[in-house]
Amino acid sequence: MSAQEMALTPSTPATAPTATTTTATTPGAAQAPVPYLAQPAPRWSWQQRTGLVLMGLLALWALLGPWLVDASPIEQNLRNQLAHPGAAHWLGTDVLGRSWLARLAHATQLSLGMAVLAALSAAVPGTLLGVLAAWRGGRVERTLVMLADAVLAIPGLLLVLLIAALAPGQLWALYVGMATAMWVEYFRVCRAMARPVLVGDAVQASRLLGFGRAYVLRRHLLPALAPTLGTLLAFTTAQAVLALAALGFVGVGAQAPTAELGLMITEAMPYYEEAPWLIAAPTAVLLWLVAAMMLIQPEREAA
Repeated sequence: MSAQEMALTPSTPATAPTATTTTATTPGAAQAPVPYLAQPAPRWSWQQRTGLVLMGLLALWALLGPWLVDASPIEQNLRNQLAHPGAAHWLGTDVLGRSWLARLAHATQLSLGMAVLAALSAAVPGTLLGVLAAWRGGRVERTLVMLADAVLAIPGLLLVLLIAALAPGQLWALYVGMATAMWVEYFRVCRAMARPVLVGDAVQASRLLGFGRAYVLRRHLLPALAPTLGTLLAFTTAQAVLALAALGFVGVGAQAPTAELGLMITEAMPYYEEAPWLIAAPTAVLLWLVAAMMLIQPEREAA
């Protein structure tokens, strides 16, 4: 019996370390870092949802407004100058008898359409060049950074004016100028955000498994950049609308009889005492747009 007890006695502590090792390993596995792709997508706050609704309503007005308003934005009727808002003209008429509501609808469509087009035209090359600079580094990165710094050395509105001077009064020149001035913002943001993603474990594992650059760009880089790019796109769109309105207000943007928000404010300025609603309408559209873009901005968590 004593021999059997001596044989059984070492077996008892031999089993305990195994259970202890398993218990010690389990917490370590539970605390392993989770890749960013596995984290749940952040939910939209009520401010962001409100901004999206406001932006959607404005976009709907820009798309359907010119079709719903059965009036020409350039047709003059000098017998109906500065008419008060009523059933015939909901926002009245200007000094040339043109329907102010029709002009507002076409101006919103022009300003918002050009702004979105310019922002997208700046986002695509700016994002790709930013990712390229972070991916390649070395001479490629230094060259792109020098090019971006050269563009930043010139104020945005001045750069737009310089390009628009090549074709005065042409909308395509304003579009090219705004896209040229805005791509730098996308380049700098994407270059800064792509670096930690490229050196992360997920990208390194994909490279070791033999996945190509297109896979890394599609599955790792773009999902990580998408939230910030969406916010930046909203802000650059609002910035382009305000820039276009500012250029039209000072007389170097869209030219009459084109309906444009800044040009409409300029046309209504001499008659602000007789018809204050003429200035209020395009100003309200600009405030609506900027408020929607500000609400779309994601909330920052408190540190």
